[in-house]
Formats: sequence, C-alpha cells, structure tokens
Amino acid sequence: MLPETTLAEAEALLAACRSKGVLLATAESCTGGLIAAALTAVPGASDVVDRGFVTYSNAAKHEMVGVTMALIEAHGAVSEPVAQAMAEGALNRSRASVAVSVTGVAGPGGGSWDKPVGLVCFGLAQSGQAARTDRQIFPGDRSAIRAAAVLHALGMIRGAL
Repeated sequence: MLPETTLAEAEALLAACRSKGVLLATAESCTGGLIAAALTAVPGASDVVDRGFVTYSNAAKHEMVGVTMALIEAHGAVSEPVAQAMAEGALNRSRASVAVSVTGVAGPGGGSWDKPVGLVCFGLAQSGQAARTDRQIFPGDRSAIRAAAVLHALGMIRGAL
C-alpha cells in the first residue's frame, strides 16, 4: 500500500506527462520497482508509463540498461555516474522521452563511511538534453528511505517537465 502523498504526486505527474505527450521509463535498484508501482497504481497510467527496469544487481544494471562493468567498478553501484548511465540506458532501451533512475543504500546494512545508509543517487535523462544527477541522504529505516527515494524521483521528473 502506497502513502496517499505518493499516490497524489504520481497522479499529478501522470497528468503533467499526459498534457505534454511524455512517456516515462524507470531504472530502479534500491527501490526495487516502487517508482513504477507508484505510477501504475494510478488508473490510466499505461498511456504515460512505457516500462520499468528493476536493476537490483550489478549484472542487471549491465545487461538490462547497458551500464558498463568498468563504470560500476570505478565508482561503485551507488554513485551518480552509475545513476546517470542507468537513466540514459533506460531512455535508450525504451520508447520514453524521460527516464529516471535510482540506486542507493537503503539499509539496514551495506553502508560505509563514504556511502552511508540512506544515500541515494538519482539520474534523469531526457531526449535531446544532457542527463542530470542528484544525490540525497535520507533518514530513517529501509522503508522510509525507499519511500523518500520514490517521492524524490517523482519530483525530479515533474521538475523536468
């Protein structure tokens, strides 16, 4: 069950995309498809959501959206360069004109000094524009971090429209 605020944001985003003729794609790691789930929880989302890639493993990031293993080895899976490559790969492997990506450390384990639990990196790719990235550290437990990441990703897309 998604929080009402997430559903409201997804509904508003879909309406904005619909009005501009925008198709969306997602590439998700730490959110495990929650962004796509939030979007598709809204009736009629099929005219906006093209596809979602759940790229939880490094192999999936490479095989599904074309992130090079060299990039992952150089920066780590949780990094802005990998988030950018995920978004660009989702855009290139879909009919979408906007793609968002997310990769992070949702916890409770897996964090480090330079990549603490709560760190989430985002990518946003749009047809004909340079891709953008963002990096956030969200507080809370695994559920709270993932929920915050979903809302932030939806906001990034809406801001780009």
